[in-house]
Amino acid sequence: MDKIVITGNKPLHGSIEVSGMKNAAVAIVFGTILAEDKCTIGNIPMISDISDAFDILTAVGAKIKRLDKTTYEIDTTNYTPCSAPYELVRKMRASYYILGAELGRFGRARAAYPGGCDIGARPIDQHIKGFKALGAEVDPPSSNSGGNINVTTEDGCLYGDSVYMDVVSVGATINIILAACRAKGTTVIESAAREPHVVDLANFLNACGANISGAGTDVIKIRGVEKLHGVHYDIIPDMIEAGTYMMAAAATKGDLTITNVIPKHLDAVTAKLQEMGVTVEEYDDAVRVSSVGCRIKGTYVKTAPYPGFPTDMNPQIGVLMSIAEGESVIREGVWDNRFKYVDELIRMGACIKNDTKSATFTGVSKLFGAPVSACDLRAGAAFIIAGLAAEGVTTIDNIQHIQRGYEDIVGKLRNVGACIELQNVPDDANVLSSKI
Repeated sequence: MDKIVITGNKPLHGSIEVSGMKNAAVAIVFGTILAEDKCTIGNIPMISDISDAFDILTAVGAKIKRLDKTTYEIDTTNYTPCSAPYELVRKMRASYYILGAELGRFGRARAAYPGGCDIGARPIDQHIKGFKALGAEVDPPSSNSGGNINVTTEDGCLYGDSVYMDVVSVGATINIILAACRAKGTTVIESAAREPHVVDLANFLNACGANISGAGTDVIKIRGVEKLHGVHYDIIPDMIEAGTYMMAAAATKGDLTITNVIPKHLDAVTAKLQEMGVTVEEYDDAVRVSSVGCRIKGTYVKTAPYPGFPTDMNPQIGVLMSIAEGESVIREGVWDNRFKYVDELIRMGACIKNDTKSATFTGVSKLFGAPVSACDLRAGAAFIIAGLAAEGVTTIDNIQHIQRGYEDIVGKLRNVGACIELQNVPDDANVLSSKI
């Protein structure tokens, strides 16, 4: 099994470039189904979730051509609906966007119940509520359906309507947008998610000829259009990848300039780092983070939907809290299982008490290297940060979780002074799809 091995206690210095946003990229890649045309998508991150998405699209008739390192032409003209392979779809969480995209284009959809990281119950009830509001019938997985969710319409059409989200759900907001783009009439999503990747998807679809307004607010209006067309579009930078490197700079007493970012997307992370005594300077498309000679202080964080502090940064700031002076607290406002990383950090010398919804960190003078296992994507990133800051050697396994969301994280960190390597990589293992 592949492992990441880190010899820690080395400050990071230099410049590190952020890739395209994972969560925007997977939504937009599946969103190309609606275009029924060729789309050229740039700034696509080279991660396993994208490889899996490409494999799914190829299996149902799409043609994908690599134009350069981060740019792909996706042609969904000959897409075959309701044929996505069960085993491919169930590997990734964002595969459920097939349902909204197929439903919007064909009036029917089928897909396996999605997989992804185990960070708590993630039902798709809000997705289903939205589909039903637009006039669809939804049959959940059963013995007769082969484990697939089937969505149908009586006359092959969807009809715009109002959808009030009972909870703020990024996935459901995106899926309803996809379904409503080509519906008859106007759809209004109230209590919609405001995350940057929701905005990025809306911008992409509008460039394809959709009529979506209000993305980035809690009320989104989608006026259905008859047809979409192909477009050239670039994915926004990944704010969670950027935030991860910001935490790594702070935890290692380093000085990093993180490029290809939108600083506004990082406001919540920047504010907490500054509260903890870390210096953060913002530029047009970069941030500089320095903790050289500073005393890192404890703080309080409550995760929340955007623009609040992101749940996807909970484990990473937890590492920094582990070595901050005094007591820190994280209250998790989104996922139940977000603190699965705590036991592994304790192996490295952290002092943490937690329950399902909160964790209290009493800062220690240093962490110590240890063998740890990545239990999910963001936990894996946190263990990399911990290993970089710790004294001694840290070995991380189950790194397939990390590869889902971070492009060449080992190479990027090595270039800014980290002693980090990928070990035991057979010639025929852990290679992304040949399309990447």
